[in-house]
Amino acid sequence: MRNPIADKVIDIKPSGIRKFFDIVQETEGAISLGVGEPDFDTPWHIRDEGIYSLEKGRTFYTSNAGLKELKEEVVNYLERTQGITYQAAGQVFITVGGSEAIDLAMRAMVNPGDEVLIPQPSYVSYEPCAILADAKPVIIELKAENEFRLTPEEVLEKVTDKTKILVLPFPNNPTGSIMDKSDLEKIAKVVIEKDLYVISDEIYGELTYNGKHVSIASLPGMQERTILINGFSKAYAMTGWRLGYACGPTEIIKQMVKIHQFAIMCAPTTSQYAGIEALRNGDDDVAMMREQYNQRRRYLLNEFKDMGLECFEPFGAFYVFPSIKKFGMSSDEFATRLLKEEKLAVVPGTAFGDCGEGFIRISYAYSLDDLKKAMERLRRFIDNLNK
Repeated sequence: MRNPIADKVIDIKPSGIRKFFDIVQETEGAISLGVGEPDFDTPWHIRDEGIYSLEKGRTFYTSNAGLKELKEEVVNYLERTQGITYQAAGQVFITVGGSEAIDLAMRAMVNPGDEVLIPQPSYVSYEPCAILADAKPVIIELKAENEFRLTPEEVLEKVTDKTKILVLPFPNNPTGSIMDKSDLEKIAKVVIEKDLYVISDEIYGELTYNGKHVSIASLPGMQERTILINGFSKAYAMTGWRLGYACGPTEIIKQMVKIHQFAIMCAPTTSQYAGIEALRNGDDDVAMMREQYNQRRRYLLNEFKDMGLECFEPFGAFYVFPSIKKFGMSSDEFATRLLKEEKLAVVPGTAFGDCGEGFIRISYAYSLDDLKKAMERLRRFIDNLNK
């Protein structure tokens, strides 16, 4: 029989995050700091709206692009938080999480052989989505000495006449790094000069601890060049609701919706009604969770400093990315031994790109009590390494 599997699928590596998550499930007494999922329950008033929609029998398909009311709330949200004006009809559509939006944007925009610039370390889906869209992923290695920010020089070094898209993954998973307005203005200048488009993944935008998140789409000349992707999973603790959105130029959104209508039909109806409530009345919930995350962030940084673990201060998302280079082992070896010897799971930095070697990702989307127990185990492990 002929090989039934496409070569490009076989060549894609499985997610390094899921590998350690699966091992944890089989390790009794293990503590996991590996998954980027909020430990908070979805706020009750949001859940209640989802329940109400079921009670009212709202179990029908919505339009492919999503409920009109939800798209209008997305427009209102971006207007008041970023000062960006979108049209609900044509420039906004609702997706099954932010990850679907990333996939659709790649498939709608690239032709075979087009190059997509992907800064790494970064979320695991960008590179496979580019490959599945028959694009060529071109990796930009972010540097710890720059606090893992993207510089215009790094973009210019990788741009060719085949480059079409720059992925902008900030606030960043796994490093927690951010790009402020002055950083983005420099990148925008290059994007316009080289006639590029941007896929801006802003799923952690609400989880910014040093000032306010700025979208590159809010800068002059960039709205028409940017697909802004966001969602509800991180800010509103709605991971299982699978709800996101994409905003951008009408001609691009139209083609993304076309793929979406054949592959998905529409995002879950119940989730969309819950999303309306989240955007209308969820600001206080977001502020509360952000403050809790910030306390955990500061706690971990103090613990790392005390145990001599080098880590730059992240100002976004809910991850820290400490360096383990001084211990003379690979990220995978460090994480494997830590899990085996102390039953503590973290993610090797290489799960987010080869340049993540020498780092580990620790999520602080866990309770302070769990983090304290985890830090006791990490400290003991490091003490043993230093003997």
